[in-house]
Amino acid sequence: MKKLILLAVFLLPTTALLAQETTRFVQETEMSDTKASKELKINLFNLIALKWVDASYEKIINEESTYGVGLLFSLDDETMSVDEYRTFSLTPFYRQFFSNQHAQGFFVEIFGMLHSGEDDFFEYDYDADVENHWEESYTDFAVGISAGAKFITPRGFVGEVYLGLGRDLLGNSDMEIVGRGGISLGYRF
Repeated sequence: MKKLILLAVFLLPTTALLAQETTRFVQETEMSDTKASKELKINLFNLIALKWVDASYEKIINEESTYGVGLLFSLDDETMSVDEYRTFSLTPFYRQFFSNQHAQGFFVEIFGMLHSGEDDFFEYDYDADVENHWEESYTDFAVGISAGAKFITPRGFVGEVYLGLGRDLLGNSDMEIVGRGGISLGYRF
């Protein structure tokens, strides 16, 4: 009996110390999650499917909103796609999240997109039986909305999927609608 009492006397403080360490670890983990306030991401879908480098930086405002900017440029002028003529865009955005998690889960985004590229024009002269082809550069600005979801691992790796549409406001491009979307991977720090 004395051995059991003696064992309990030694184990009780040890258990209390382990509980405090576990509580401290959980608190530090929660604090580190909330201290991480920036993200860097690359849109792998655009890189693989369209040969566009599409990288973004995002800053957390609070647990349910963020703002950021995306930079896109084309690696290949010959790739045919939905938005084939765009060669560059700068896209500031604001996101509102609808979940109980810290700046993650389902979101809706509003964005502005300054973009440029080249429009192709064709003209056929039936009298001379000649086809004329020329390209004209353009710069336009679009405003749009996107929706998507963001997932974050405990170590800060980010995965997101989003899709959206915007409308050109200046009318400098043949395309009135611009697309925004993809599958991005990155890191929250």
